[in-house]
This record gives sequence, C-alpha cells and structure tokens, in this order.
Amino acid sequence: MRVKPGHRDEVVATLVGGADGLKAAGCDLYVVGTSDTDEDTIWVHEVWASRQAHDDSLQLPEVKAAIARTMPLLTGEFTSQELDIAGGLGVPTDQ
Repeated sequence: MRVKPGHRDEVVATLVGGADGLKAAGCDLYVVGTSDTDEDTIWVHEVWASRQAHDDSLQLPEVKAAIARTMPLLTGEFTSQELDIAGGLGVPTDQ
C-alpha cells in the first residue's frame, strides 16, 4: 500500500499495534515491512486459517478503528495477491 508522504511510520505503528488481536481471529502470519529506498510504500504479508477468518476479522471493532485511522493517510494505491500456501517455514502445515 502507498501512504501519503510523511505518514509511513504512523501507518506502520497502527498496523503493527493491532497484530496481537489477529492471532485470535485466525491469522497465522502477519508481517509489516518497509523499504529504505521507497519511503511511501508498506508491504503487509498475511497468512490466514481461511478466507472466512480474514473476512470476519474485518468486522472486529479494533480492526474497524485501525482502518478508520489509516485510510486518510493512504493514497488509495493498493496491490494484492492471493496464494494457496504449499508450505514453508513459519506457516502451518495443516491448511
């Protein structure tokens, strides 16, 4: 996702700050990353127990509040890719 100039750290703090509640919602992996060469882009990598678990998490009050705080700080440029996880280090093998 792209952030408006000067807001990357604020958005990263909000995203990382909500990570604890995601585990209970069915999130197995949640990684927020930035680049030294692109100060306006944030990458978020997520692995969920199911699409339904992800969709349900969007209805949690704390997630709705985080979305409301961050949306004004974003440019609206998003990319996403859904994958079927075959395996790897740090991901559950029973999915």
